[in-house]
Amino acid sequence: MAPVRGDGMRGLAVFISDIRNCKSKEAEVKRINKELANIRSKFKGDKTLDGYQKKKYVCKLLFIFLLGHDIDFGHMEAVNLLSSNKYSEKQIGYLFISVLVNTNSDLIRLIIQSIKNDLQSRNPVHVNLALQCIANIGSRDMAESFSNEIPKLLVSGDTMDVVKQSAALCLLRLFRSSPDIIPGGEWTSRIIHLLNDQHMGVVTAATSLIDALVKRNPEEYKGCVNLAVSRLSRIVTASYTDLQDYTYYFVPAPWLSVKLLRLLQNYNPVTEEPGVRARLNETLETILNKAQEPPKSKKVQHSNAKNAVLFEAINLIIHSDSEPNLLVRACNQLGQFLSNRETNLRYLALESMCHLATSEFSHEEVKKHQEVVILSMKMEKDVSVRQMAVDLLYAMCDRGNAEEIVQEMLNYLETADYSIREEMVLKVAILAEKYATDYTWYVDVILNLIRIAGDYVSEEVWYRVIQIVINREEVQGYAAKTVFEALQAPACHENMVKVGGYILGEFGNLIAGDSRSAPLVQFKLLHSKYHLCSPMTRALLLSTYIKFINLFPEIRTNIQEVFRQHSNLRSADAELQQRASEYLQLSIVASTDVLATVLEEMPSFPERESSILAVLKKKKPGRVPENEIRESKSPAPNAVVQNNVLVNHKLNSSANADLLGLSTPPAGLNNQGSSTLIDVLGDFYGNNNAATCNTKKFLFKNNGVLFENEMLQIGVKSEFRQNLGRLGLFYGNKTQIPLMNFMPVLQWSPEDALKLSVQVKPVDPTLDAGAQIQQLLTAECIEDYADTPTLEVNFRYKNVPQKFCIKLPLTLNKFFEPTEMNAESFFARWKNLGGEQQRAQKVFKAQQPLDLPGARNKLMGFGMQLLDSVDPNPDNMVCAGIIHTQTQQVGCLLRLEPNKQAQMFRLTIRASKEAVTREMCELLTDQF
Repeated sequence: MAPVRGDGMRGLAVFISDIRNCKSKEAEVKRINKELANIRSKFKGDKTLDGYQKKKYVCKLLFIFLLGHDIDFGHMEAVNLLSSNKYSEKQIGYLFISVLVNTNSDLIRLIIQSIKNDLQSRNPVHVNLALQCIANIGSRDMAESFSNEIPKLLVSGDTMDVVKQSAALCLLRLFRSSPDIIPGGEWTSRIIHLLNDQHMGVVTAATSLIDALVKRNPEEYKGCVNLAVSRLSRIVTASYTDLQDYTYYFVPAPWLSVKLLRLLQNYNPVTEEPGVRARLNETLETILNKAQEPPKSKKVQHSNAKNAVLFEAINLIIHSDSEPNLLVRACNQLGQFLSNRETNLRYLALESMCHLATSEFSHEEVKKHQEVVILSMKMEKDVSVRQMAVDLLYAMCDRGNAEEIVQEMLNYLETADYSIREEMVLKVAILAEKYATDYTWYVDVILNLIRIAGDYVSEEVWYRVIQIVINREEVQGYAAKTVFEALQAPACHENMVKVGGYILGEFGNLIAGDSRSAPLVQFKLLHSKYHLCSPMTRALLLSTYIKFINLFPEIRTNIQEVFRQHSNLRSADAELQQRASEYLQLSIVASTDVLATVLEEMPSFPERESSILAVLKKKKPGRVPENEIRESKSPAPNAVVQNNVLVNHKLNSSANADLLGLSTPPAGLNNQGSSTLIDVLGDFYGNNNAATCNTKKFLFKNNGVLFENEMLQIGVKSEFRQNLGRLGLFYGNKTQIPLMNFMPVLQWSPEDALKLSVQVKPVDPTLDAGAQIQQLLTAECIEDYADTPTLEVNFRYKNVPQKFCIKLPLTLNKFFEPTEMNAESFFARWKNLGGEQQRAQKVFKAQQPLDLPGARNKLMGFGMQLLDSVDPNPDNMVCAGIIHTQTQQVGCLLRLEPNKQAQMFRLTIRASKEAVTREMCELLTDQF
């Protein structure tokens, strides 16, 4: 019986049906192996296969690969399909090559030649298939091989419109991986003039391409502004017929309009030419006018298209921030959307008004909608809209409405969603301090915050209220009285105890004249909370008690009795026992004068940028308006014992300012010698100005401080999904002098880039004093690799060249996907990976002492799935994961066996690829 011709490919359909009907994994593998053997025999047989048969078998191989099985033959047959004149056969050939062929394959030259033949074809379908294949592969080799042909296709007058469109999109894909592919000079003008093309697809694709080019080299492509404004004007204005036949639900060319508006936002100001600026303003006014017109259709597609253009126009108005009339009109238009039935419209209106609130021209207009925004915060059903309403209230707040907005936010905080409470607490704290004319109001607000949402009050917030009180004498008595009253509540949050302990220890004497807050009453009130608190808070209260001995000698006996109880050898906490013992000895041995000197009142704190604001900026990067609050890093502890002498520790953190809020205390903090107690209130980062850079710790975490010295702090935040990763590097200038010629450069050889492709966005060459800038990096794992890229940071400080080289945290384990397995599956896979080349083992000494919970935490942070109840030995830890690369997936298993008596670990790695096995073993050795 003759085979069925056409695209149906009955044999493929039967094979897919058989696979779907398999009852088990084993049955599926058996059926696939049978089919692979059949295909292999057909390819190696004496009988010549026709195009249909090749296409059918290549399709089967492609399907098998997509099921997760390796394919190591059939590539040549797929390449042969490229020379076919039939669309279906050529399409399958290109699809196979796009998915399965590695750029390092021996066939790549043959493939490139076939693609070149198709690019020169007179058949536009063949040309488009070739362009799509180039874009799908998108490698450096492809960019270099076709850097001449594709630009010519794009600007040639003989090229068909559909091919020009594909050429523009293909060039955009190659530009993202190889920015140097785009030729300069006369090509720049020819590419820009594509904005005048009459074909909708060509001009839309060209706008996307030009937008990417402008972001990289705005000056070279500045000529696009006039053409973009002109084209936008012709589309929007009714007197023109440009693209009027390309309407989407009565909206002419909405997606092209949106792209043109985004293109113009790359420049600020958009243009210096009065004529062009006037035409742009007229176009923006027309868009705003059309928003007021009755809808021409009741369908949601019409309103979506119309509003897409409107919101992008408003974004351009906000970006320019130079036309008061347009800004006010935009604000009024957005105000109408606040009561719209559509949730998305209300959200977008609130978001845009957040930006308008920061403009001097529209701030007052935004404030007119305050009542509606407050209702949105309280009544909206969607939590994201409520959160955006909180953002807008924060942005519109000024000295005139601060008390009202802060009170409304406090009222709502009691019933607010848990997901937004922490952010609301930070915003209330910032607004209360920034706009406080009477600091008694500020103290009331912060104590209310602790009462209402104590779990969400971070250390930065309660540190700050203590700093304010210490630095402002006029509010000290009020703060002591208010916090004393707050502590009398039956249920009192631990943060309130911390604030109360610190303030009463410093200023309790200011309210001791009232019998209701006598010294003994203060002491008993604080001590009644002691047993409910954490060890850190208890340590703070013990420091408060020793302060009380200086302030109130009459209750010395009561306090000494507490110290004696905690000096008892049966005390569970050695730190508290030591502290109590030393405080007891101090109260007995030291004279009154010595006590008064050692326990004197804390000095005022130096001013610097608010750490609360830094925390908020981390949570909402790019969305927090500038704030002028200045503060020191954090309060120092009440007292620290050094060499058995109690002294006040005065903090001066200007040299070690943690601009990013990412620093962490040293790992050995809890193992300090007996002569130094933990800083129970301060940050305790030390004053070592030497540069620190430890990339090993990023094996188990994605965020933190990557590098730090006295001039510069570099933080990193990263996320990974399959074989793709994205890193944000944050550069913080810790000095009072701008860092000039600031240039981070990636050091990564072309050979290494074939395994790990890393793209880096440029940054501004000047890093202002005390400022922070962000740099984005994207990474794509093409195949497994061993080394990691180096970032060379160059700049000039006081006209002296500086250079630092830092390894980026892009180790291979970042591309792990955790894999769940039961015990049976794990050990079956473990046995299958038992080959000499597939396993690696290391035995190494444990970090003293052997820490099993710490080892578990590290393995969970490494990226693999920690499998519980799999290994018969409960102390052993086993993990499973899959490393994703562009070319293949590599399964990996891990087993970590501790030997408690010998204080050693045995690490075993088994993976389906030898190089991965070695690399994982090297990364983890000596890390536990």
